[in-house]
Amino acid sequence: MVTEYNTIGEITGPLVVLTGVDHATYEELVEVELPNGEQRRGKVLEINRDRVLVQVFEGTRGIDVSKTKVRFLGKGLELAVSPDILGRIFNGLGSPIDDGPAIIPEKMLDINGNPINPYARVYPKEFIQTGISAIDGLNTLVRGQKLPIFSGFGLPHSELAAQIARQASVPRSESPFAIVFAAMGITFEEANYFIRDFQETGAMERVVLFINLANDPTIERIATPRAALTAAEYLAFERGMHVLVIMTDMTNYCEALREISVARKEIPGRRGYPGYLYTDLSTIYERAGLLKGDKEGEVREGSITQIPVLSMPDDDKTHPIPDLTGYITEGQIILDRSLHRKGIYPPIDVLPSLSRLRDKGVGEGRTRADHGQVANQLFSSYARSKEVEELAVVLGEAALTDTDRAYMAFGEKFEDRFVRQALDENRTIEETLGVGWDLLSGIPKPELKRISDELIEKYLPKEDAPAAAEGKTEDED
Repeated sequence: MVTEYNTIGEITGPLVVLTGVDHATYEELVEVELPNGEQRRGKVLEINRDRVLVQVFEGTRGIDVSKTKVRFLGKGLELAVSPDILGRIFNGLGSPIDDGPAIIPEKMLDINGNPINPYARVYPKEFIQTGISAIDGLNTLVRGQKLPIFSGFGLPHSELAAQIARQASVPRSESPFAIVFAAMGITFEEANYFIRDFQETGAMERVVLFINLANDPTIERIATPRAALTAAEYLAFERGMHVLVIMTDMTNYCEALREISVARKEIPGRRGYPGYLYTDLSTIYERAGLLKGDKEGEVREGSITQIPVLSMPDDDKTHPIPDLTGYITEGQIILDRSLHRKGIYPPIDVLPSLSRLRDKGVGEGRTRADHGQVANQLFSSYARSKEVEELAVVLGEAALTDTDRAYMAFGEKFEDRFVRQALDENRTIEETLGVGWDLLSGIPKPELKRISDELIEKYLPKEDAPAAAEGKTEDED
């Protein structure tokens, strides 16, 4: 039942307060009609007896307190879904903006979704190949995981997000793969970059793109990730697709949340963000995973994997946004400014980066039997190379042993050959592991303590491992 009121009593930013309202419900969709006939949409944020607080998606400019009508529609904000959403571009509220036909809905879904029963989840353990060695080899993405990218302002996280969207796939899986890409608070140039990139590379046919521009209403920004995840849940759990959801930039989302919180005159938390920021982020991040099937031991077709991208103000990992995100998600990929200055793309710093589910998604039958041990050895060797670099600064390179020099050379080659990739370079996991073994061949064989002798014998290039034939290091001499 649609109920209409013209009892607006107060306007604050994007919020309006109505009095004398009966039977309003939380998150209910409202329609605001201005005196000139223009219609805007909003939703109920708060109810106190007969007073209702409504946030208007398109902003409150031009609203006349005495002549504006507000209609309560008796339902929440919904997204029209059907298989035809693939290859389409929508605004932050889910309305098509690509000059294509309107979506004929198979069904209308509330964008707030439903919480997933933890008991209904299946533990993620299937490898997703992004084609990027620093992720696939060392910080592996697993189907159903939430693995954020922590970046800094000015770093190429947009290029990295677009590359992952183009290249991501689930090897050895027959289920179709789709990308849901949600861009929040981006510039027109960034939006044009994503659209052009997907269209020119042919990836657009498997992408659903939601775009909220920097000059779009702040309120719309809050709805964008939820609309995107609603589309992902439809494709995953009703169409049986593997869906990768990439959301950039979550910092813009949190800034919008703070702006609304200030307009509501709420008591601020850390750095002015609302005290419920953790809870709000969890309602987004927890809409990912795999579900149990109807039968015992069966996994339901389809899955949702998330890669949220966020810019850390002042490159500060302790800022509330990355800090709280790290608590909810299963690891993080960190982009490093010093690598970016060296001209290395993608500038992924593998040492502080982490995928907590890596060991569940690698190994025999998923990637390759040597994957886990090679990753551990590469981590260890690169960390040792950084220690040697610091030692060389203090003592001078003349004080280094031959083994130290081997590690220093390894660190330089690791950044140049393993981490560095072209924007259109899509490496298979076999190619990534091959590069890893090639780099490890420059380290004396007795130093490869994290890899079994059987794997060394099978994969280590013999002609490039002179120290392996000697069987000892200079330190042992």
